Amino acid sequence: MPVSFDESLLRRTAQKLRENIVRMVEQAGSGHNGGSLSAIDILTYLYFHRMNVRPQEPLWPDRDRFVLSKGHCSPALYAVLAERGYYAEETLWTLRDIESKLQGHPDMNKTPGVDMTTGSLGQGFSCATGMALGAKLQGKSCNIYVMLGDGELQEGQVWEAAMAAAHYGLDHLIAFVDNNKLETDGFTKSIMNVEPIAQKFEAFGWNVYSIDGHCLADIHEAVEQALEPNGRPTVIVAETVKGKGVSFMENDSAWHAGPTTPEQTELALRDIKEGAAK
Repeated sequence: MPVSFDESLLRRTAQKLRENIVRMVEQAGSGHNGGSLSAIDILTYLYFHRMNVRPQEPLWPDRDRFVLSKGHCSPALYAVLAERGYYAEETLWTLRDIESKLQGHPDMNKTPGVDMTTGSLGQGFSCATGMALGAKLQGKSCNIYVMLGDGELQEGQVWEAAMAAAHYGLDHLIAFVDNNKLETDGFTKSIMNVEPIAQKFEAFGWNVYSIDGHCLADIHEAVEQALEPNGRPTVIVAETVKGKGVSFMENDSAWHAGPTTPEQTELALRDIKEGAAK
């Protein structure tokens, strides 16, 4: 890693991961489908094209790091880690079991491949900033990637971290905002408007790119530019659709959390397959 950019292969991988997200949340009887489905194209790109990692050596000190700051969307991360080879796919069907290594939020002490325990919104972003500063002070060449939700930007801690990252010139820190415009209680703009996201980060001294978060070519181009060192951290504001790929979940805050019924699961899997074939 990184390997040559194969958009078709990445798209097929994302399809399988979407299917596994829906299946594991149904099996668990709880979990977050909507935000996992909006984020999965970006995670697919990072883990199957961009990031320098060793699944058989998850604590390799020179690896790239990824922090899922919106930790409630752990099904997306778990599906990716299983497919990448950190643990067997069968582990996914133990999501949220009391003895499972896959808990409701990522736990770095239990789950191979998880670089930071997250769940309290805003804190993962601060941790990623600290990782990037530590890597810079140690002269390491690894990159630090972090994903935030748009609702997460309502946390003041996010902007403290953004200020620090720019101050210390952490140009190997790349943040994604999964801007699906919905949170658990409805539209983000109605609850606590966070727009204009791009202009706010720019004012804090960040490089900013705005993309279609479901277009792998857009993701690729933005990350390629972000990796060009210029003394500033980068944020990629990804316009996404909550519940992407499942027609009855898309743009519906009711699917922020909660499992599908067996009948809904079959409909969801059909939607995902049909969408991937287009």
